[in-house]
Amino acid sequence: MPSIGTYCHELRMREASKTWRFIYRIDEDAIAIVEVFNKTTRTTLKNVIELCKKRLGQSSADQ
Repeated sequence: MPSIGTYCHELRMREASKTWRFIYRIDEDAIAIVEVFNKTTRTTLKNVIELCKKRLGQSSADQ
């Protein structure tokens, strides 16, 4: 998902009544799960995108 950051992706997992989304980033030495949420609309909510950007910014600063 380039709208969140480099190497970020979205994985969809369907259950009988819900569709779960996993936002993750693939780094050279790790895979970071950034957010997991129940997606109820066609587009990803802006607050989810902003939260992911914030979390990735913090994790990049820690490295």
